[in-house]
Amino acid sequence: MQKDTIRTLLENVREGTLSVEEALLRFREAPFTDLGYAKVDLHREMRQGMAEVIYGAGKMPAQIEGIVNAMLSAGQKRILITRLSEDAVSALHGISGLTYFKDARLALIGGIPEPDGKGTVVVACAGTSDLPVAEEAAVTAEIYGNKVVRLYDVGVSGLHRTLSHLDEIMGANVIISIAGMEGALTSVLGGLADCPVIGVPTSVGYGASFHGVSALLAMLNSCASGVSVVNIDNGFGAGYLASMINHR
Repeated sequence: MQKDTIRTLLENVREGTLSVEEALLRFREAPFTDLGYAKVDLHREMRQGMAEVIYGAGKMPAQIEGIVNAMLSAGQKRILITRLSEDAVSALHGISGLTYFKDARLALIGGIPEPDGKGTVVVACAGTSDLPVAEEAAVTAEIYGNKVVRLYDVGVSGLHRTLSHLDEIMGANVIISIAGMEGALTSVLGGLADCPVIGVPTSVGYGASFHGVSALLAMLNSCASGVSVVNIDNGFGAGYLASMINHR
């Protein structure tokens, strides 16, 4: 049940067009739909402000379609599907109005809204190899109503590239810092900015990077205050968290 639906119910009760008992009955409607292979959480937006997100990897196209249809039937207007491959998208024949963001591996039903966040979310990416994670973070933030500024290929091996964007860095309300290898970009940005910095370690790097563990540990050990860290390659989680901060 969406917040707009709840507000309408409460207004109807206040105006006398809906009884308290009828409103209670609607609130008691099943909080999830059991599809057998998935229990679709229909009250997520009411609890958290954002609807359930479909994790696409590992799901059959028919399962994704079933979850989408259950959400649409419950009145959900915008649905996000993460980690969706091109092959999976081509097999989703039964979903209309689906937009696929290839670089981000995201699909969206319902369109990107106008930004209503308080400030700008800066997505800073150390290298071109980190772009899939960066785009996942950037598009996620946009889908949740944020103005996003992308600063790509600004890693510390050429620090002058980072410093050339000081205006954007200092003007941000939240920064998402994405880096593999040794993950040093996050500490640099944490030391420059006066806003929260969300570090996203990526699995990019040579052998001793341990598929992102090296960058993860470096970010967790950052000496810069105001830095938090999400899981390896978790661009979606960073974009989601940045949106929550930007809407406070």
